[in-house]
Amino acid sequence: MTADSEKDIQYLKAAGRVVAGALRKMIEHVQPGMTTAELDQVGNEFLKKEGAKSAPQTVYNFPGATCISVSPVIAHGIPNETVLQAGQLINIDVSAELDGYFADTGASLVVAAHIPEIEKLLDATKSALRKAVHSAQAGKPLNDIGKVVQAEAAEHGYNVIYDLTGHGIGRKLHEEPHEVFNFHNPKDRRILTEGMVLAIEPFLTLGKGRVVEKRDHWSLQTIDKTLAAQFEHTVIVTKNEPIILTL
Repeated sequence: MTADSEKDIQYLKAAGRVVAGALRKMIEHVQPGMTTAELDQVGNEFLKKEGAKSAPQTVYNFPGATCISVSPVIAHGIPNETVLQAGQLINIDVSAELDGYFADTGASLVVAAHIPEIEKLLDATKSALRKAVHSAQAGKPLNDIGKVVQAEAAEHGYNVIYDLTGHGIGRKLHEEPHEVFNFHNPKDRRILTEGMVLAIEPFLTLGKGRVVEKRDHWSLQTIDKTLAAQFEHTVIVTKNEPIILTL
């Protein structure tokens, strides 16, 4: 969507605050011994308390309020009876609808441990998100976002996941532009416009950068079962710095 009124901006900010709050609450509760279903319930209760609805449940009938992926799954992991263990790399993705507006955010983390190899991957992915967000300016190519992400990944010795992209968001969970690539695509000639609302979500990996769907028809894991990380913000594009809705 294009946020072209103060009402749009304020409602989008409200939705962004809710999903960011739910993500923060879930991260605070992560601990070894809990199940991903229990962690999902933490997020679901927060969303309901704020008057928001889980976007994946509402839009796609996803079997969970949030997506919780345990490595090597990196996206669309179904909350279930999987017990979290110290040292696991997990990803939490929270998207919700509030008063007709959608926002989306996500983060990867290690469960109750400090593992230098994984923390380097996390830091590089955070850096890719930060630089990608700041590259999103009205009048510039949409493809600049992917170019920045891919360059940051390469600088740190990682690959991007080519099959997973960011997307437009706002009045729907997924809308135009449907693919915000995390790599340089010379055929992509789209231009960012003022007020455009985007979910920017770099995925970095140690492996080939491809994913495969598991038998549950939701979970996506790296094809070579290597580690991967994701961080995500929803933003409104402006002529200058974007408005980050999910800080």
